[in-house]
Amino acid sequence: MSLNKAVLDIRQRIKVKPSPTNEPAASWTGTDLVNGVQTKTLTVIFKSAGCRWGKAGGCTMCGYVYDCANEPPSLEDYRAQLVKAMRKAEKFPEFMVKIFTSGSFLDEQEVPPEARDEILKTLAEDLRVVKVLVETRPNFVTEENIQACLNILKDKPFELAFGLETSSDIIRRDSINKGFTFQDFVRATEIAKKHGVTIKAYLMLKPLFLSEKQAMEDITRSIDDAAPYADTISINLCNVQKGTLVEALWEKGQYRPPWLWSIIEILQKAKAAHPDLPLMSDPVGAGSKRGPHNCKICSSDVADSLRTFSITQNPADLSTTDCECKELWKKVLEIEDFTYGMPILD
Repeated sequence: MSLNKAVLDIRQRIKVKPSPTNEPAASWTGTDLVNGVQTKTLTVIFKSAGCRWGKAGGCTMCGYVYDCANEPPSLEDYRAQLVKAMRKAEKFPEFMVKIFTSGSFLDEQEVPPEARDEILKTLAEDLRVVKVLVETRPNFVTEENIQACLNILKDKPFELAFGLETSSDIIRRDSINKGFTFQDFVRATEIAKKHGVTIKAYLMLKPLFLSEKQAMEDITRSIDDAAPYADTISINLCNVQKGTLVEALWEKGQYRPPWLWSIIEILQKAKAAHPDLPLMSDPVGAGSKRGPHNCKICSSDVADSLRTFSITQNPADLSTTDCECKELWKKVLEIEDFTYGMPILD
């Protein structure tokens, strides 16, 4: 059975409850860096027609495909979704807007051009919005749609975010089933940069079938490889989402989410190698069994240090605590490559 078929079989068994198409899948506020300055953010997960790649199988760790609408939203639905999300930022004097869908904002089969343009026009006319970020797969980036977005946003800064995950085409294919290559990412960034659009690359620590040590080596190498093309690199720590191949193997004891100690060491080394490159990590689900974790004693504090570092970019803010579980993590790095692919579970 192919990796994609394994993922698709799981997807087809999941029953998704109908939900209103005039409400976003999710929205929340936070803080990010804009030109090195701490800035309020509004993140909007639009309920779209759904990720084309995900519907055909898709990525081994992604449960976001289930957030799509049961029926393609109308233009009025997209308007209503944006209005409801923007209410959460109504007290902010200025903020950045980060737009995600269950797939690609620039895929015209997922988000129709008229809806895309309407959303961007609303944000362009809001003087409080200081920057707009949208996520897309690189194969949907063209000279034409980038220029169309910029024509609407005018002088408002625009950023593209890509779920690159790794610079290794082998890992992206055989562990993640991502469906594009590193060269596809490079091509998209070159188009974007030609038009003054900045780039954010998302990498993922510890996809399936990698030991902890292999995963750390992959991310360190990927940061080096992506650095010439990205203005910001954000490292997502793989968590166990429902209805995914990752969950299926996790339930069998064949997968453990990454240790928080691993990302601490990665960021310490990467920041020393790339001092001027903004590096970020927000460990979703940190401390839980399904999320990246150390032990119950230190996970919360270590995760908080990652969030602090993501804003300050000061390596001194990364946790240096010496919890007893750190010795177990070191032992995992030492021997896990010799356990025939089985993770050492704590």
